[in-house]
Amino acid sequence: MKTGPWRRARRGSGILAATLLLPAMLHPAQAQQQAAPPAAGRRVAITFDDLPYVHASAPEAGGKRAAADANRAIVTVLKRQRVPATGFVTEQHVRALGDAGPDLLREWNRGLLELGNHGATHADSNRLDVDGIGREVADGEATIRPMAEAAGRKLRFFRFPYNHVGDTAEKRQAAEALLAGRGYRLAAATIDTSDYVFDQAYERALAGADDWMRRRIEEAYLAHSRTQIAYYAALDRTVLGYEPPAILLLHLNRLNAATLDRLLRLVRQQGYRFVSLDEAQSDPAYRESPRVATKYGPMWGYRWANERQVKVDGSKEQEPPEWVARYAEGK
Repeated sequence: MKTGPWRRARRGSGILAATLLLPAMLHPAQAQQQAAPPAAGRRVAITFDDLPYVHASAPEAGGKRAAADANRAIVTVLKRQRVPATGFVTEQHVRALGDAGPDLLREWNRGLLELGNHGATHADSNRLDVDGIGREVADGEATIRPMAEAAGRKLRFFRFPYNHVGDTAEKRQAAEALLAGRGYRLAAATIDTSDYVFDQAYERALAGADDWMRRRIEEAYLAHSRTQIAYYAALDRTVLGYEPPAILLLHLNRLNAATLDRLLRLVRQQGYRFVSLDEAQSDPAYRESPRVATKYGPMWGYRWANERQVKVDGSKEQEPPEWVARYAEGK
């Protein structure tokens, strides 16, 4: 599944084999052992994509009730633990839920929670020209801009679907200029837990009322997340010489609703404290986006490595267990 150090960041992203990057990265187990610098300096921002619910258009995945339950569970944990988070909204998911869609977003527009733009239709920017990207951005504001402004807030961050930020240098530069013109910063992502892979399996277990498999998937997801957090911390240190604030990419799904309390506890155990996306991206590492054009969606550690010509070996990164993907596909 992995052919090089360009990590899949979203469903369908694919892999890019980087030709200039050679083996120098740690094995995941080594990374986990060596990934804990002094706890006081570690920070992480939590982000969720595909609000208000990743499966909003899939009635077999629970429909409005599942969307409401997943939102309620995630927001409750975030508030109880006083964890800032940014929720990136896909407008078509809002509309798919009817009147319930905007209602589910209101809690994300208060306190330590913040709305971000994830586009109108979750379109892949690789398949759009710059005008098409502009329409995705503008139309993605239909619900959330009035909502944010009514609360005296601004929309500050945009994240491209599939983490695709420009498959050519020209498109990447034009897209970032377009975002800046509308008052956005490009949202970074530095930790990928492949939660979308586990979520596909999780939804199958839920549909089959298979509680044993559901619990097994939850535990496998948390174990994989622990490994990924360590891996990406080591990657960032290898490339930058230090750990900038990390940015964890998750999705608004029932898997994260069931495991978020444990996942946040796991993150704290690695010595992190939680900060807003704005505070995380105030670090100098994020002053400019990596000047890397790719049709794939790697985490920023790989982009920084490519930009700086630092030798890393992404094949050392651990994939989700093979049995999870097989179960998700019904095998």
